Amino acid sequence: MSDQKKKAMSSFLHQRPLHNVLSGPYPISPRSPTDVQKSSSIFNRKGFTVLLLLLVVLGVFTPWIGSPQDLFTGSKASVSKWRDYTLAEAVASVAKNGTVIVCAVSQPYLPFLNNWLISIARQKHQDQVLVIAEDYATLYKVNEKWPGHAVLVPPAPDSQTAHKFGSQGFFNFTSRRPRHLLQILELGYNVMYNDVDMVWLADPFPYLEGKHDVYFTDDMAAVKPLNHSHALPPPGKKGRTYMCSCMIYMRPTDGAKLVIKKWIEELKAQPWTKAKKANDQPAFNWALNKTAGQVDLYLLPQAAFPTGGLYFKNQTWVQETKGMHVIIHNNYITGFDKKIKRFRDFDLWLVDNHAQESPLGRLK
Repeated sequence: MSDQKKKAMSSFLHQRPLHNVLSGPYPISPRSPTDVQKSSSIFNRKGFTVLLLLLVVLGVFTPWIGSPQDLFTGSKASVSKWRDYTLAEAVASVAKNGTVIVCAVSQPYLPFLNNWLISIARQKHQDQVLVIAEDYATLYKVNEKWPGHAVLVPPAPDSQTAHKFGSQGFFNFTSRRPRHLLQILELGYNVMYNDVDMVWLADPFPYLEGKHDVYFTDDMAAVKPLNHSHALPPPGKKGRTYMCSCMIYMRPTDGAKLVIKKWIEELKAQPWTKAKKANDQPAFNWALNKTAGQVDLYLLPQAAFPTGGLYFKNQTWVQETKGMHVIIHNNYITGFDKKIKRFRDFDLWLVDNHAQESPLGRLK
């Protein structure tokens, strides 16, 4: 190519018009300077109007939905909030009249938690329930559905083994219970503890008569007289009583704290081994027996708080005490499926048809 042709081509390339990127790819005719100025003026007015409307919308709705950043980071902030949520904060948030109802739950027990909550809601006490989550999945799930009603006291145990009765995981899970209760007592609150394989048929609080330190139930299935003593029964064959550690009510007294501290000591003295697959209940009974002379103890009436070995296996007694039952404990049986079936057989598995009554709603 000659030098003259190269110069002509270069001149042509540098003189090609640069089209506006917002214009069509195949413009029919080039725009005049007046058209460009007019278009720019219109765009500026429209842009200003849109921006103004956006600011108005944000000004109205931001107080309700949070900042725009929250739309993207809210979940992380929520997770961080509940991870840092303390037992003291949680108890102060949910306690009513100085009393909190506590349970300890890991993820496999969530259906039982929901069933238990439905029964409590029917007695109008759900607002003072605090779920001590024993894994982060439970902590986040409960607080997602029911903000502020779950707390995790670290470190979290292994949730996959915590539900297997007799396992070391189950021992580790249940042995945390007295520490949680002692901390609540030290904060100055009355505390009722329940296992979640329970169902409330009536309000238990009217049965907490007097100003005793610790209230508990008998785990023996032998029938007692309706007017039985409320004193701690004599020790059994193993040298200790057989009270249930699954339904306890305590006042923040020195006597109640003494029982809990002794319970913790007994757990340390009787750790889990493969040969001796312990749980927390023997230690609780040793604590009651060893502090009985120093603490004001109260055995709750059997007809109102029967063990599962009595309620589910002695229908004659159930008929004789009809209308007296307050809290039913689905013990004397192991395995989720077996417990659920038994609850269903006695019309006590409420989540099938009444999940909407739970503060958690229907769990998926």
